[in-house]
This record gives sequence, C-alpha cells and structure tokens, in this order.
Amino acid sequence: MLRLLSFFLVFVLVFIVRSSKAMALEGENSCSMDHTRQIIGSIGGVFDSSSRVGKEQKIAMELALQDFHRSTCSNLLSDIRDSHGSSALAVSAASDLIHTEKVQAIVGILTKEEAGLVSEIDKIVEETPIISLTSYSSTLPSRTRLSPSLVQMGGDITLQINCIAAIVGHFRWQKVTAIYEQIHDYSTEAGIINLLSNSLKRVDSEMEHRSFFSPFSSLSDPRAAIEEELKKLRRRNNRVFIVVQFSLQLANILFEKAKEMGMMGNGYVWIVSNDIASLLDSVDSSVISSMQGVLGLKTQFEDTSKSFRDFKLKFRAKYALDYPEEEEKLNPSIFALQTYDATQALAQAIQNVEDNFSSKKVLENILSSNFQGLSGKISFSNNKQSNEETFQIINVVGKSYRELGFWSPELGFSGSFIKHNGSAQEWGSVYWPGGLLTVPKGWSYSSEERQLKIGVPAIGAFRQFVSVNYDQRMNGTNVTGFSVSVFEAAIRLLPYQLPYQFVPFYGSYDDMVEQVYRKKLDAAVGDTEIIADRYLLAEFSQPYVESGLVMVVKAEPEKKRTWMFLNTFQKEMWFLMAGMILFVGFVIWFIEKGDNPHFDGFGSMLWFSITVLFFVQREPIKSNLARFVLAPYLLVILIMTASFTASLSSMLTVSQLQPSAVDVESLQRANAAVGCNGNSFIIRYLVSLGFKLENIRTIDSIYDYPDAFERGAIAAAFFVVPHAKVFLAKYCKGYTMTGPTFKLGGFGFVFPKGSSLAFDISEAILRVRENGEVQRLEKELLSSSDCSSSPSNLVDDPRLGPEPFWGLFLVSGGISVVALFITVARLLGKRCCASTSLTITLIKIRICTWASLTLFTPTSRGNSIQDSNTDRRQVMAIIAQS
Repeated sequence: MLRLLSFFLVFVLVFIVRSSKAMALEGENSCSMDHTRQIIGSIGGVFDSSSRVGKEQKIAMELALQDFHRSTCSNLLSDIRDSHGSSALAVSAASDLIHTEKVQAIVGILTKEEAGLVSEIDKIVEETPIISLTSYSSTLPSRTRLSPSLVQMGGDITLQINCIAAIVGHFRWQKVTAIYEQIHDYSTEAGIINLLSNSLKRVDSEMEHRSFFSPFSSLSDPRAAIEEELKKLRRRNNRVFIVVQFSLQLANILFEKAKEMGMMGNGYVWIVSNDIASLLDSVDSSVISSMQGVLGLKTQFEDTSKSFRDFKLKFRAKYALDYPEEEEKLNPSIFALQTYDATQALAQAIQNVEDNFSSKKVLENILSSNFQGLSGKISFSNNKQSNEETFQIINVVGKSYRELGFWSPELGFSGSFIKHNGSAQEWGSVYWPGGLLTVPKGWSYSSEERQLKIGVPAIGAFRQFVSVNYDQRMNGTNVTGFSVSVFEAAIRLLPYQLPYQFVPFYGSYDDMVEQVYRKKLDAAVGDTEIIADRYLLAEFSQPYVESGLVMVVKAEPEKKRTWMFLNTFQKEMWFLMAGMILFVGFVIWFIEKGDNPHFDGFGSMLWFSITVLFFVQREPIKSNLARFVLAPYLLVILIMTASFTASLSSMLTVSQLQPSAVDVESLQRANAAVGCNGNSFIIRYLVSLGFKLENIRTIDSIYDYPDAFERGAIAAAFFVVPHAKVFLAKYCKGYTMTGPTFKLGGFGFVFPKGSSLAFDISEAILRVRENGEVQRLEKELLSSSDCSSSPSNLVDDPRLGPEPFWGLFLVSGGISVVALFITVARLLGKRCCASTSLTITLIKIRICTWASLTLFTPTSRGNSIQDSNTDRRQVMAIIAQS
C-alpha cells in the first residue's frame, strides 16, 4: 500500500513538472514569436551535490534562471559544478569556470577564504563577482586576503552563536559541550569555538568540553566515529550539548546513535543551529523520531506569500523528478530561497549592464540590488547582506516541531514562549528529551560515572559535627554527625542520583581543602569554615550554619570591693539623682523663702535636700504649691531607696560571676596563653590578631579544654560560634563567651573550582534551611547537653541604669518646673503692683504741693504764672511716666 501511494505521488509530481515544462515552452514560444529572446551572458554555480543543501541550491538556481527567462525573455546560460564537499575541488571548479567557461559571475558555497584563493590566480579572476551562500562571521578576521568582488549572502554565524548563548543563559546552564564538524576554515578552535565561548561568558556560562568531527565525506566509518565520541561524552558530567556547523548526513547518524545509547532521555539537553534546524522540513520521520525534545533555531522567512507558494510547488516537483529516492520530504529550506534570490539578483545585474560590459559594472549592480526576495529583503552593505536575520526557536515534538518564539539581535526573545511580567520573562512549556516537562539541570552522574570521593575530617575536635567510627558489624567506616546529616538532607533534594562515598581524611582542614584543589578528593564535607584564603583554592557551597570567631573564658565570682555600694547604680544614674535632688530642693526653697523663715538662706536649701532623702526634715512646709512639688518627689525617693537596698543586698548576698578576661587586648597585655583547635585555621587567625605563636596551645578534643583551664594552661579558648555553642551546652557552668565576635563566612561544603555540583548543593541547602531541617538537626545533634534550664549568676552589668525610672523622673521634674514658673510669675506680678502704687502716691503729693504754693504764697503775678506753668508741666510728665 505504501509503495502504491509513493508511486501515485511521484506520478502526480511528474505530471506537474511536465505541465510546468509545457508552460515554459509556451513562454519560450511566445518570446520567440516576439523575436526578443537573446543570450545575455553565462554564470557558474559551485555546490555540494552530495548534501541535501547542495541539492536544494542546484534546483533553486535552475528554477531562478527559468523564471528569469520567462519574465524577461532573456536567456542566461549556466554551468553548475559539484565540489563533493571538498574545499580544494570548490576552488578548482571556480577557477575553471572563470578561465575555461568564461562565466561572468559565480554563485556557490565558496567561503571568503576560498574566494580569496580563487582571486589570487590572476586579475581576471579577481574581478569576477562571486556570490557566497556560506555562513560567515562578521567578527572574526580572515586569515587570507579577501576578494574585493566577493558578495556574502549567507547568514552571519555570529548571530546564531549569540542566539544559542541567549538560550543557555535563559535556562542558567553553567556549562555546555560543543559538537561541531570542521566544514569551513572558521569552524576551528580559533574560530567558531572562540565565538561560542565568548558569547557563553557573557551569560555566565562556559564551554566545558568540545568535540569535533572531520567532514562527513572524509570519514571512512561515520557511525563508528560518532559512537566512540558519544561514549566519551556520556562518561562526562555535562548534559547540555550544542551542535553547530554540522552537516545533515552526520546529524542524522549523531541523533540516531544518541538515542540508541540513551542520550536522548531525561536530563539531556540538545540544541542545534540553523544548519540542521532549517532542514527539518526536508528530513524523513525516522530522523524526527530520534530528535524528540531537541531545541533549534532556524532563519525566519515569509512562507505564506503567493510567490513562495508558487516556488514551493515548482521546487517539490523538480526535486521529486531529479531525486526520486528522497520522496518523503520535499519542502525547500532557507538555503534554497537564498540561492534563488542570489541568482535573481545576479541575473538582473547582468541584464542591467548596458554597453561596454564589465565585471565591475555587474558587481556594482549586484550591490545596488533592492527587492523583496523569497528569503526576505535583498540589499547589501559593505559587500554583505544588510538585512539581519531573525531566528525562529523550535522544539522537536511528535512528527514535526512546534514554534516556541523568535529571537532577533535588537529585541532578543519575543513570541508565544515569552510571558512578560514586568521585567521577568518565562518560557512556556518545553518538551525536553525523555518527555521531561521541567527544565533539566544540565549535568548529572550516569551509571558509568564512578562514585564521588568525599573527604571528611577524621580527627576533628568536635565529633558532634563529624564522627568517624569503624563499624565491626558492617566491616566498614561509619560517618555520622551534624554536618554529614545536613549534606545528606541536601543530597535527597537533588533531582538526580549522586553516587558518593565518604573518605576519612587524617589531616588539617587546610590540607583537606588542598586535596580538593588537587583533584585528589571530589568534595569535602564537615565543619569547614569559609575563609578568603581557602576560597582561592576551592568552591564553597552556601553556608549551612552562620559562624564567627569568639572567645570563651572562665566565669569567676566577683570580688567584694571597698566602694562596692557605688555599683548599685550606673554612673549616669548617680548624676541624674544628684541633679534631681538639688533641683527639687531649690524649687521648694524658692517657693517657701518669702513666707517661711525656716528657708531664709541657701544653706537651708541644701540641708533640706539632704534630710528629705531620709524623711527626717524638720522644716514645715506652708505653701500648697511646695507640697504639690514634694509629694511626687517623696515617691521617687521611696522607690530609689528601695531599689538601692535591693540591688546592694543582692550584690552582698548572691555570688555574682564575671569573665576572667574581657577582651583580646587584655590577654595580649598579660601575655596570657590561649587554646584552640590545632587542625583548624584559628592558629593562623590568632597570629594575625597579634598573639605570639608560643602563647597558642593546640587542643585536640572538646573534653581537653576544661582540664586546660583548671591547670592554668590557658586563660581563654577561641572557637568558631557553632563549636562554642556546643562547648557551652556541655560545660554550661563556669564558662562564658566574652569579647567581640570576629565575623567569618560560615560552615560550607568544599568543591573544586567551577564545579556544577556546588551550585546545586547550594540551592538544596537553602531549601533545607527554609523547611526547618537544619534547625531540627541542630537541636537534635548539637544540644543534647543543654543547660539552659540551669540558673546562671553571670550578669553582664548588674548596675541599675536610668531606663526603669525615666517615668518617675519626668513626672516629678515636670511638676517642679511648672511650680517654678508659677512662683516666678507671682513674684513678677507683686513687683508690678508695688511700682504702680508708689507712682500714684508721688503724683498725689506733687499735686498737693503745687496747689498750696499757688494759693497761699504771695508773689508777683508774672512769677506766679511762670511757676504755675512749670509745675503743670512737671505734673503732666509724672502722669505720663506712670
């Protein structure tokens, strides 16, 4: 049945081809009848007919010449050569076409380096226009002299690389593996690999490994070569593979073998470039079935126009006629469209050359082309296609592929697979290899991978974090502890299996980190502090416990001193009380001093201020305002006296504890010896703080510290905060933390530089901390000897400060201030009344005096009038002043 359908399809296509040929003959006959048919020139073509792209390009060129003849009644001869995938044959064919066949221009797959070799033959060759359909790089310099007559219509490989890097950066894959075929000169380690590596760095990723193949035509056994290389890749951790510059023949074998070897399953990521993705419309179903879940990018073009539909119909018919063995998929790709447009541009350029034909004029006409072609807008700038490509992001699913969106250099990602939410961009549902619907991590450990050797400190001072014991029943080493439990909890949250084994390490923590750096250990788990000099050698995970360096000393009973009673209150409190006593005494004295003879001098004020403290004052208070001030003040005195009595009684009867040393400086001044874990970084850190090396004692176990304190071997011990908490939980009586905390990076797990596992473990640690697992383990494993219920007499500062009494002081002080203002206002009022009364009395006396002098003293009339006027003025002045 299938053979019958295939035969029927071929029959229909042959009928269409014959019909199109009949239409072409009819067109030719019409051109002959008009006597306008002429041969205007000849062009050459160089393609690789052994590849799908080469076959499409050959047919597209022939169709373009047919359409040109039908539309212009002009004939352009063509001579197409086969390069067989060989660079040397391509150069030889181009040279022969120009020298022997005298073609006026060439369209083909010559690279800019190959065109440069052709142009070096002689001047005639150098001036012949060559339209290159091969991808080029706009950023890489050429290693040969460029031909001035070369016109590049292929895509810019740099844009493809940037698009691939954008996809990698979007999914945050930190490492990738590049797979490429050395087809062109720039697809070498110094070319396309450098392009990809630089683009990946811009998105915080890197190329971990590169795998290359010789051209397909040069491989004696392509299947064996690909299988051997895939075995090597499968043994590596990375699972993100980028296939660039790959021929379709080799890609078919690659994905077929990858599927057979289980490398198209869960956890794998495959990204293909335009060379493969643009040909997916032209491959059979077996290739599609082996590429399920692959991401790809293909050049976008308009596939709904009438011109494209007409071209597609003619292309399918001619391709089926010329290559009947490839009967399943006959759709043209972007490479066929570019060839068609290039041929049309070249034919129009030759036709537009008027008299005095020259290659230079043809080149000028090509570069001045400006029309809408099948592949897009055709125009040139600097001998290159000026219209930048837009790439369609596709996902191979089922029998074909689906569109996820688009990417362009100006806009980045756009389309249905982008959901804009502010500045965030999220991909829609992507079908990954193996049917996985969540984004793969990009790396994993397969069954062929050896177990990770994870070092654990075997001689640590605090076995609560890592404990290494030999289990006779299991005849093996048993590793337990808080750090180990946190690591195992993080491993359980990884989305893949991680085979590992703990390897006891008998050495210092610094030595263990160095072993990870030298790749003797794959990782290290334990109470390893994250510090700067270790970070230079290795990668650390997110800290699972916060940390810092602290000092632990003995807590000793406080000695009774002569002036011990002064310690009941803080210095600020004493000054505040003294000021309050003097101020309230002054206010009461100021109120009473006018009416109360007992408050006649400044000394009486001081005596009253003192005696009132003990409630033995003898001076009676007559003013109600003074009583209003004294009442809250007596309450303050009562409370302060009771507080003083209680605090002093506590200090005299209860034995208070205090640190034997308060800070690092006091230890250094006393030239005291200190202790620390000898396997840790603390010795180096203490030396940097100024301690002498001979004063630093190394202590190997948590159980040895109390004995060292009791013997006087050390005056203080330095721990990281998690160790100090464990020590104080076990020995809660008689020891305390004191002094400043020197901040550190915390406890973390150690990995080699650039390890992808460090990133995954860090993410898992954050989740373990968020779900409360770390807190639960800390309470279960580090607080087994909790002494929090035991009473502690260690008080940082037993002295009372002003904070508890601010309310009383504000009430009493506020009332005193108000009373003082009232008293001052009263005094000013009395003085004003007294001044007014005196003035009135003086006026009356002056008036009487004037009247008596005027009426009873005999004087001349003139003198009387003069004196009378003088007296009147004086009286009026007195009245005005009053």
